[in-house]
Amino acid sequence: MQCALYSKGRVERAIRYIRDNFFAARAFTDIDDLNAQATTWCAGPAADRPCPGEGMSVREAFALEAPRLAPLPDNPFPLATPTTVAIGKTPYARFDRNDYSVPHTHVRRQLTIFADPGEIRILDGAALIASHPRSYDAGAQIEDPAHIQALRDHKRRGGSASVTNRLAHAAPASAELLTRAAQNGHSLQSTVAGLNRLLQRYGARELEAAILEVLKLDAPAPHPNSVLLAIEKRRERRRQPPLLPSHLPKHVLDKDQPVRPARLAPYDKLKDQNDDDE
Repeated sequence: MQCALYSKGRVERAIRYIRDNFFAARAFTDIDDLNAQATTWCAGPAADRPCPGEGMSVREAFALEAPRLAPLPDNPFPLATPTTVAIGKTPYARFDRNDYSVPHTHVRRQLTIFADPGEIRILDGAALIASHPRSYDAGAQIEDPAHIQALRDHKRRGGSASVTNRLAHAAPASAELLTRAAQNGHSLQSTVAGLNRLLQRYGARELEAAILEVLKLDAPAPHPNSVLLAIEKRRERRRQPPLLPSHLPKHVLDKDQPVRPARLAPYDKLKDQNDDDE
C-alpha cells in the first residue's frame, strides 16, 4: 500500500510539474504550435531536470531504463475516439460546442465522429461522408461548400417540382403545354412560373379552358402569353371587364391563408377520463 501511494504521488507531482512549468502563462497560436513547443520543452528543460530520489537527471534515468522497456508497436496508436451523434433537421453534427456540416441526405440519423487534434471525420457506418479541420472555438459553424450547394440544389428542385405538381392538379392540360414548350426549347422554369401566375390571378377553370384553346390552335411553340391572350378573349366574349391586379397588404393576405384544423381526438380522451374520475 505504501508503494502504491508513493507511485501515485510521483505521478500526480509530475502532472503538477507539467501544469506549472509548461502550461503556465504560455502563449501559442494553434494546436500545432503548442505541440511543437511541448516537444522542444520535453527534449530540453524537462529532460535535464533532476529525477526525484535518483541523484541524476531525467534524461540519464531514461537512458538507463530504455533497454528494459518494450518496443512500441508497429501500428500507430489511434488518437481519435469514436463519438456517436444524432443529426436533427439541419445537416450539422455537433461536437465539442461546434457544428460541422454533413450531406443533407443524412439528416435525422445516427452518425459517428472520429476526432483527432487536427481533423474531424464523420462516418455513416463504415462510409466516410464528411471531413473538416477541427475547430477549437465555441459556437463555430464549419461547412463544406459542396454540402451547402447540394442542399440548395435539392431545395430548388423540390420547390420547382411542388409548383409543377400543383399546376398539373389544377389544370391537367398544362402537362401537354409544358411538353410542347420543352420540345421547342422554351425554359420550363419560366413557363411554369408564368402559368402559375395565371392560375393565381384567374383561377383553375379559366386557365384550363384557355390552355385547351391554345392547344387546339396547334401552335408550334405555346407560351404563357398565348394562354393569357386566350383568357382575355374569353372574358371579352362574355363582355367582362379586364381583371385589374389588386395589391393587398400582407396582413390582409395572411387572413386568406388556409387554416389546418386541429385534431380533437385527444380532447375527447381527456373528457372521457374526467367523466370516469367523477
